Amino acid sequence: MDSVDRAIINELQGGFPLSPQPYAEAARKMGLSEDVLIGRLEMLLAEGILTRFGPMFHAERMGGGLTLAALQVPEKDFDRIAEIVNGFPEVAHNYQRDHKLNMWFVVATERADRIAEVIAEIEEKTRLNVHNMPKIEEFYVGLRFEA
Repeated sequence: MDSVDRAIINELQGGFPLSPQPYAEAARKMGLSEDVLIGRLEMLLAEGILTRFGPMFHAERMGGGLTLAALQVPEKDFDRIAEIVNGFPEVAHNYQRDHKLNMWFVVATERADRIAEVIAEIEEKTRLNVHNMPKIEEFYVGLRFEA
């Protein structure tokens, strides 16, 4: 990751243009071409430096629901259970942790009451207890790099 990559990450965390050519507009602001910006974003994603590039929605403000959940999965069953959990369209992503609760995932739904339904369905399909940890308070933690 070089100074241009760091500048891209720093700049785009603060917002992305809403325009007919948002990448071109963002690139111009940073003194880059649209192709260079898109290429660098693709490279940052491919190398795993960025895990996603996209909007962050406030599901609750839009009438939906959002929660963090965790499972205690036997190690031998981890891949099988991950496939089940990831099969739910409401599961944004999941990741493994070195902890008793070793699978964590985010559930996002169009209706707030759907959270409980999805959790019940996951419990039924996995035969494991889902630990639901709804957001109590939201914090924004920005990541800034020295250019």
